[in-house]
Amino acid sequence: MSVTETAASEGLIGIGTAIRAVETEINYAARSDAKVLVTGESGVGKEVIAQLVHQRSRRARMPLVTLNCAAIPDALLESGLFGHVKGSFTGAYQDRLGLLEMAHGGSILLDEIGEMSLRMQALLLRFLENGEIQRVGADRVQSQVDVRVIAATNRRLLERIASKEFREDLYYRLNVIHITLPPLRERREDVPVFLQYFLRSYGERHRVRPPDLAPVALTVLVDYDWPGNVRELKNVAERLVLRNTAGVVTAADLPMEIQRQRPPAVVGVARSAADDLFDRLASDRDSFWSVVYPAFMARDLTRADLRALLRKGLQQAGGNYKVLVQLFNMPTNDYKRFLNFLRKHDCHVPFQGFRTAQREAINVPGIDSDRS
Repeated sequence: MSVTETAASEGLIGIGTAIRAVETEINYAARSDAKVLVTGESGVGKEVIAQLVHQRSRRARMPLVTLNCAAIPDALLESGLFGHVKGSFTGAYQDRLGLLEMAHGGSILLDEIGEMSLRMQALLLRFLENGEIQRVGADRVQSQVDVRVIAATNRRLLERIASKEFREDLYYRLNVIHITLPPLRERREDVPVFLQYFLRSYGERHRVRPPDLAPVALTVLVDYDWPGNVRELKNVAERLVLRNTAGVVTAADLPMEIQRQRPPAVVGVARSAADDLFDRLASDRDSFWSVVYPAFMARDLTRADLRALLRKGLQQAGGNYKVLVQLFNMPTNDYKRFLNFLRKHDCHVPFQGFRTAQREAINVPGIDSDRS
């Protein structure tokens, strides 16, 4: 059983008014079969909310099936949801039930619903209207299922509706009960409770005594903004459990990104994600692959954020991507891997505008500053 599943079985963690309001909404949703839309930033615990709604409902003895809509290519998503018949496409060697049929009598969590294509949105809308299942490759409806649909997203769906990326009629179908989970930085009073819970849980998992938190360390942790929300806090708690041998965690034992408190913002000038990431790469000597890459792949960092980071780096590197590779603390032989990653995700920034006299002053051993 994962820590997330354990947390869900014990109820919501937290003591603040915000989380108590969420608890009330969960109980309200559990009394009916109405569709639920769960929104909140990445890492806040939307899946836990879905689990609690299901566990407290009359469907609790039936399955809760989870599908990450962003993790499956569109060509496979239809088959995954609705199933397929033998021979409907290459590799379809036998009839196969879709997740909606597997969840009959129970619930389905459609995570990252905001990433679903318009075509799949239309198919989902049709299902929500009549509950009928027509598998891929079939010429008729196979069955009608009874499934409670819970959708979750970290996207602002109204903005995606305005940009024609999400169907308005599907939004109103899903948004019968809307539960919004606030980010951790807006409920700092819950941070000590989370830390105590996860330190104990990971101590039990790894069969070690969970460390105590020194008062100063706890203050630093509460003051930290937690951009990765509960997911980041869980990661930090596990690291503290595994690395601490003294029995007490001091401020000096905390990860560098937490120790390095964000400097006060200049009045009227807000710091961006690119500013903070660039500081970590240039000052703390963290690697692009360990700091930026996982945040981007987890959708905690947008393409715009990554391009802004590249522009800051290219400005300092005089427009030289090979220099940028070392500036971002990657091995020099990662140059092609780095460029391929940027081009694959449409994040490459043209270097020509940064080729100034600055590049003549850059001296990185083993790198020809006249080539990129």
